[in-house]
Amino acid sequence: MALATTETPDGPVAVAVVCDGVSSSPNPEDASLTGAQAAVRMLLSSIRRGDDPDEASMAAVRQAHEAMAILGSPSRAPSATYVSVIVTAEAVTICWLGDSRAYWLATESDSARLTRDDSLAEELVAQGEMSEAEAMASPQAHVITRWLGADVVTAQPHVTRFVPPGRGVVLVCSDGLWNYQPDAAALAELALPEAFNDPTSAADALLKFALDAGGMDNITIVLVPVPLVRPAPLPRRNPP
Repeated sequence: MALATTETPDGPVAVAVVCDGVSSSPNPEDASLTGAQAAVRMLLSSIRRGDDPDEASMAAVRQAHEAMAILGSPSRAPSATYVSVIVTAEAVTICWLGDSRAYWLATESDSARLTRDDSLAEELVAQGEMSEAEAMASPQAHVITRWLGADVVTAQPHVTRFVPPGRGVVLVCSDGLWNYQPDAAALAELALPEAFNDPTSAADALLKFALDAGGMDNITIVLVPVPLVRPAPLPRRNPP
């Protein structure tokens, strides 16, 4: 994962990226780290230039794809899923492919999943062939249909924009968390209200939950409280 904040004329902006290495590919940990770092650098550059968030998201995923592709070849391709968020005062822009997810967690409005998995399980549910519980218990539960890596000719991500209805928290995570609790409202109960004021402690609580539930996969968690608040200025010191 990688995350950063920057200031713009319209206020503070937070960006975050989560990549989860595809276990069946070689050196997936290299792919996930390289992709997350490359994407967050591009997101910061684009936002500081004043680019449209949709365009910035697409530029970032292309940069992540190119960075991962350099690591291998079509026959030996370190690969990873991808999800990014750009959080401004007005909206949250989400870009993804694979089964890493973004959620909206809230206490005063409905919590919701903001992404739709690129997976065989999701397709089976969409086609009405299985319930979500049946799909998640099937061998196809974590077979993804989109990812980044040298074996992908052209990345085909999704981009969407979510306007928060009020106060809440954006959660970006790998399937190592949501596999044990996919429901947005239940995740909100685990993370809130602590995540509003202490996201690190709330992330630790979600991590402990996933570990206690089995911890059988990579667990990556990013929490971004909304609305964004500028940090208080540091007190000035008088020179000696």
